[in-house]
Amino acid sequence: MAVTEEKKPGKVVLRELQDKIAQDVFDAKARGEKIGWCASNFPQEICTAMDIKVAYPENMGAAVGAKGGGQRMCEEAEAMGYSIDLCSYARINLAFAKSGECPENSIPEPDFLLCCNNICGCMMKWYENIAVEKNIPLLMIDIPHLTEMTCDEDRIKYIRAQFDDCIAKLEEITGKKMDFNKLKEVMATSQRSSKAWIRALNCMGAEPSPFSGFDVFNTMAVATVGRGTPEAAAAFEYLADEYETAIKEGRSTFKGEEKYRILFEGIACWANLRTTYKTLQSRGINLTSTIYGPAFSFFYSNLDELMAAYSYVPNSYCFEKEVQLRCEDAIAKKVDGAVMHVNRSCKRWSGNTYELERQLRERVGIPTMTFDGDQSDPRVFSEAQYTTRVEALVEIMEANKQKKREAK
Repeated sequence: MAVTEEKKPGKVVLRELQDKIAQDVFDAKARGEKIGWCASNFPQEICTAMDIKVAYPENMGAAVGAKGGGQRMCEEAEAMGYSIDLCSYARINLAFAKSGECPENSIPEPDFLLCCNNICGCMMKWYENIAVEKNIPLLMIDIPHLTEMTCDEDRIKYIRAQFDDCIAKLEEITGKKMDFNKLKEVMATSQRSSKAWIRALNCMGAEPSPFSGFDVFNTMAVATVGRGTPEAAAAFEYLADEYETAIKEGRSTFKGEEKYRILFEGIACWANLRTTYKTLQSRGINLTSTIYGPAFSFFYSNLDELMAAYSYVPNSYCFEKEVQLRCEDAIAKKVDGAVMHVNRSCKRWSGNTYELERQLRERVGIPTMTFDGDQSDPRVFSEAQYTTRVEALVEIMEANKQKKREAK
């Protein structure tokens, strides 16, 4: 397999694949094919099986933030009349949709939009605005918020009806037909990718972890944009094998001694990624637990289970399940504390932060800290606040370790 022969680090293989997938969308547009803009938790199996190319505005927003263009693009959107309180991904994309210009990252002009509301309510209004401004179709799949631990049959039927309707409309828009045998192949490949991605992430449970946890943020994009492709499955398997080998050989990409292990709650601060990472790394703190990365793995064995799987994502799950997932992962990954990102952009996610924090302290018995930030707008983040709170967290984690040493 090419990825094995090249002997490149797994994160490089995934980054190159991410770039290729992005270029494929531009190439399809140049050939005259209909291409779309797609929400990250929309059922990507549909487009993959139909060979329809789509770009992901959320991924673009993250890339623009990481490359330093977030504030400029957000300010452009605000000058157009959009509130500073809106999601920075939305502001970046709304500004780009108007001007068509963004030197840090760009995506082709869409012919249609694909949206789900299992992420947030803002996503719906954002895509509705784009649809009106560009006069293009918006295909929406409504996935109701779960109030129970599992998705019931009525919800599955409701989602499936919209799934089928979306396929019919995409066939009309693009001229491409769904091959349900191909869909089964894509579903099986998606399972390969998801299993390998989780296998890679579970390597964080080793002591020390074989990699810096912030690598999760730099390798997860393909789980969104290409999960159902054989290339993605092979790349994630390659990454998992690399990490498992590193554990056996006692190697890690984390620079320095891993003194403390933390759960990082929330979306990464793309615009401040270096600062958030370096502040932790310089104090021997490694990220070994996060729900954000695993959120882009979906497990199912048939179409009904696929419908349910898109209800089992952060912001759509019932709160009790959200707490359970974090507590179980924190224990499995042997964390000493938790860093909680109160994200101005993501109201739905951050609204639960303080109760999540309280329950982590009580159930797992770890100290926690919160900090104010944003996924792509750097104006919200305060380096002084973040550093001060990390230092306080270190003091508590060290005191707890000292107590354990004295108790032995």
